[in-house]
Amino acid sequence: MPKPTPLAIQDRPTQNGLESVDLAEKGRSPSGEVLTSNRRLYMQFMAFGGCEDTATLIDALRAAGIHGVLYEDINDPTGVGLLTFSESADYFLDEARRFLTTPPFSDLTPKPEYTMFGRTYSLGYEPDLDETLVDRPRRRVCDPELPWVVWYPLRRSGSFERLSAQEQNVILMEHGGIGRAFGKAGLGYDIRLACHGMDKNDSDFVVGLVGPELYPLSMIVQRMRKTQQTSLHLDRLGPFFIGRVAWQAQVEQGAGN
Repeated sequence: MPKPTPLAIQDRPTQNGLESVDLAEKGRSPSGEVLTSNRRLYMQFMAFGGCEDTATLIDALRAAGIHGVLYEDINDPTGVGLLTFSESADYFLDEARRFLTTPPFSDLTPKPEYTMFGRTYSLGYEPDLDETLVDRPRRRVCDPELPWVVWYPLRRSGSFERLSAQEQNVILMEHGGIGRAFGKAGLGYDIRLACHGMDKNDSDFVVGLVGPELYPLSMIVQRMRKTQQTSLHLDRLGPFFIGRVAWQAQVEQGAGN
């Protein structure tokens, strides 16, 4: 179980001008009330080679009660990817680490270049923070109707950070509009994770695209290439892991994709 934490942590300003610190995620109700939450979902993706029997991995995942998803790698005939998730960062050291350092996963060949770790975040206008930060991303990656996935990290260039807030919003709206259009059509959905200070390659975000077929996910990436954010303000994109679900943990399914 995740450890209880305060909704927000604030440092009072001092004579030295120390700014206040607020760690809460923000949303907004339909009536305009500011909503806050300190819940968030951490997700870690790892890839491995040398898997000749996916069924053995699935049996181990089920027996251990791992919160995650196993993918078969389309670009490696013996490759797999494992996504694990939890509201507690401790889970990845206390449980996932112990599991991965024993057979059958310890018998595989790690591919550290694909390792990604991030946390869900809000944009400030979401009317249901529990749905945005925890329920929906967990439900999407475990939805049997969305078996195909593309996972990749990205880092923005310094030019984006030097733009005004208004200019950034215009660029982000263009980018977000593509995702909403594909999602409304039922062709693909995105999982957005922040990984500032948690990625060995200093990436800013981890993105997962999930959908019923692979082709629309490729089209999302192709369409994103033409946006201002990707074409003008990205320093690095990838590497890309492309796979299909072999096993998913059971979570409650429902509306809200």
